[in-house]
Amino acid sequence: MSDTIGYHYVVEAAGCDAEILSDANKIREIFLKAAQVSNMEVKSSYFFKFSPTGVSGVVIVAESHISIHTWPEERYAALDVYTCGDKADPEKAVDYILEQFKAEYAHVSEIKRGIKEEEGTFTHMILTWEESLDRKNAK
Repeated sequence: MSDTIGYHYVVEAAGCDAEILSDANKIREIFLKAAQVSNMEVKSSYFFKFSPTGVSGVVIVAESHISIHTWPEERYAALDVYTCGDKADPEKAVDYILEQFKAEYAHVSEIKRGIKEEEGTFTHMILTWEESLDRKNAK
């Protein structure tokens, strides 16, 4: 029987570098490295650059996914990191991405998903925190 427990990090990243948030190729590079440093096995990726601004993208990993949508004009990124199993370290991926984006602030929710309840039903638990990341970007 497979273990259904997974950890889903939902991150509101603020004060990010707008140039990075506008660059689909740079975000892909950051995500691929984040997967590597957090022991995730990359299966596929796709990123799309919107006109005039913003990027949406996903890296599919054996453990689940890393995804994003950016608003460079607001210096804001909505980031998700979801992993199942105990091989990967999703917090390392989140920390690496925030560092590379030069985020000044992050609101993070860690959702423990796939908790078995009664026969055939599942639930989740949420832990939320905020971080001031002591970085200042040129505006």
